[in-house]
Amino acid sequence: MFAGLKERLQAARARIGSTIGTVIATPAPAADNAAVPPTRQPAAEPAQEPAQPGSPAPVTLADKFRTFIIDRELIISEKELADVLSELEMTLIESDVALPVTDAIMAHVKKNLVGKHRKIGQSVDNLVVTTLRGALLDVLGREFDLLSYIRNHERPVKILFTGVNGTGKTTTVAKVGSFLKKQGLSVVIGAGDTYRAGAIEQIEVHAERIGIKIIQHQQGADPSAVLFDTVQYATAHKMDVVLADTAGRFHTKANLMSQLDKIRRVMKPDLVIYVDEAVAGNDAVVRAAEFDRTVGADAIVLTKADMDSRGGAAISIAHTIGKPLVFLGTGQAYDDIVPFSPKAVVDELLGDA
Repeated sequence: MFAGLKERLQAARARIGSTIGTVIATPAPAADNAAVPPTRQPAAEPAQEPAQPGSPAPVTLADKFRTFIIDRELIISEKELADVLSELEMTLIESDVALPVTDAIMAHVKKNLVGKHRKIGQSVDNLVVTTLRGALLDVLGREFDLLSYIRNHERPVKILFTGVNGTGKTTTVAKVGSFLKKQGLSVVIGAGDTYRAGAIEQIEVHAERIGIKIIQHQQGADPSAVLFDTVQYATAHKMDVVLADTAGRFHTKANLMSQLDKIRRVMKPDLVIYVDEAVAGNDAVVRAAEFDRTVGADAIVLTKADMDSRGGAAISIAHTIGKPLVFLGTGQAYDDIVPFSPKAVVDELLGDA
C-alpha cells in the first residue's frame, strides 16, 4: 500500500541523511579547533610536581585532545537543512497529506533535528529515521483494538456504520462481520439501508456467503425499526456484536441527518464508524471532519487503500478529527480488510531502520 508515498519518504530520508552527513564531514572552523595541527608536535609540557598521595592526577595536553575528540558534538542549523526540509514538506503535500498534518510533521522534524547537539559518531540514518518515525506516529494517533473493545464491553456491542454514498460501506459491514466471526464472535447484521434500490438484497447476499444472520424489513421501511429489531434479536440470543448498515448520506442533507439522529436514539450504538475511500485523499479528510462535527463518529474505516498510492488520507484522517483509524480495506474479497496499526504503517513507509 501507499507505494508512491513510501518511495518519496525513503528518498527524503536519504536526502536528509546525506545533507547531515555533509555537515558532519565539513571541517570545523579554526576557532573551534582546539587540537594541535597534525603536522606540528605539541610543545613540551612543563614539568609537573610529583603528585601527592591521594591527589588527582594532573591533566595533560594529550588528555585534553582526547576529550575534545570523544566529546565533540555537532549542531545542525535550520539553514543547512532548509532545502531538504522544503522538499520533505512538498513530498507530504503532493501525497495529499492535509496541510495541518503536514505542519505537525514538519514541526516535529525541525524540533528533533535543528539546533540539536549530536555526537559525531552517532548514526546519521538512525537519527533521521527515528525523527521521521516519531513525527508520523504522532499524527497517526493511537491504535484502536476493536477485538479488545468488544471482549471487554457489555454484550451485544452495537456498531453503527455511516458514510458517504458509494464508498463501500455495505461491503465493509460484511468484511468486518467476516473478520469478527473468524475471531470466534457471534454476529448479526441489521439491513438498515432500506431506501437504496438493491441494498437489502446486496447485504443479504453478503450475509449468506459469510454465514451470518441478517435482520431485514421490506424496502422503504423505517431503518430505525429494522435496527431496533436487530438489537432485540441479538439480546435475546446472547450474541456478541450487532453490525448496522445504513444508507449512504452527505452531512449537508438535512432529512438524512435527521433520520440518522433517530437511528442513534433508537439503537443507542456503542460505536459509530465512519466509512470513506482512501483514494478520495483530502476530500475524505474534509468529509470525515464535517461528518464528525455534525453527526459524530468514534472510529474510521478507509476502503480502497490498495488503490491509493499517495496515502495522504490514511496519514491525515485520524489526526484531523482526533478519532482512530480502525481498518483499511485492501481489496474485494471478504478477507481484504486489515486492522490499522500505526507502527506497521510507519515501518512499511520508512523501510528497515
